[in-house]
Amino acid sequence: MISTWQEFLTQQGACIAEDRVLDFGKPAEELAAAQNGTVVADLSQLGLLAFSGEDTAEFLQSQFTNDVRGLHADGAAWNGYCSAKGRMLANFLMWKNGADTCLQMSGDIREAVLKRLKMFILRSRVGGRDATEEHVRLVLAGPQAAAALNDAGLPLPEGAMKTKVNEQGLTVRIATDKFVLAIAPGKAPAVWQALAKHATPVGAAAWDWLRLSSGIPMITAATQEEFVPQMVNWEVLGGVSFQKGCYPGQEIVARTQYLGKLKRRMYLAHLDGNVAPAAGDNLYTPDMAGQASGMVVNAAPAPGGGFDLLAVAQIESVAAGQPLHWKSADGPVLALKAQPYPLP
Repeated sequence: MISTWQEFLTQQGACIAEDRVLDFGKPAEELAAAQNGTVVADLSQLGLLAFSGEDTAEFLQSQFTNDVRGLHADGAAWNGYCSAKGRMLANFLMWKNGADTCLQMSGDIREAVLKRLKMFILRSRVGGRDATEEHVRLVLAGPQAAAALNDAGLPLPEGAMKTKVNEQGLTVRIATDKFVLAIAPGKAPAVWQALAKHATPVGAAAWDWLRLSSGIPMITAATQEEFVPQMVNWEVLGGVSFQKGCYPGQEIVARTQYLGKLKRRMYLAHLDGNVAPAAGDNLYTPDMAGQASGMVVNAAPAPGGGFDLLAVAQIESVAAGQPLHWKSADGPVLALKAQPYPLP
């Protein structure tokens, strides 16, 4: 986290650990605000990679699951990076900022992803760097988000997955009322204070809950190489193009889509209790004879208590109403929630 920005947030009441804003002193109230109101959160816990150079579009096109060449200067997209076996190494929000193509992903994988991508640049005229601390990145969500942007002097993109830039910073509209912001560090305190007139400052957990409640997964170090994109509904969310051509794992991803039968999907679920589930925790169903049948993708405290989570599970088991147990065959049972979007 940028040191001056961390100092500012601390002055605003933030409790910070390892570049992550835990909360602003009232986590339960922050979760309630995320559920019912407008909130603003810091995103320093996420990593940001930037690529630039004459061959950037061609190089990234050959590496990622979604169309990079088709990304316009004012566009954004979900995208992913797979191993040769079609298993996800990362997923991210991608946008352009001037000469840079930016990838925002889980902070605990950014170094490994950058190192791996650089291995394949070879003679391409492309440079990649860790740009995590070049901007203060925020997320703004809720019914008053547009008014907050206006008060802060930030631009309002016209539609979802569009971007807009002015002297205050860059705005990425990821949904009707959800925005990711990239602000110059020197301007960030004034922007934050303007946004906070309309939005409740919240910690990372509140944003995690909002994100996963929308069915948007985040691949972390604990789940790298665990899922093909379709297992985490990445093609449903628009993070996979089946027309763009080759990339690592493309044959397996395409075969899963057109020839194979997908056995697992990601579902939104709830777990009661006070012990937090974690990404990578195994899940079990009685029909699998004690073998792990699924995995937790992400989890966050829920506004009403307990935890909401994104869980990859056997499609047939879910359809048959098999109970989904956390961490062991006789562990606590997850309750499936209404899914945030239709599944194929």
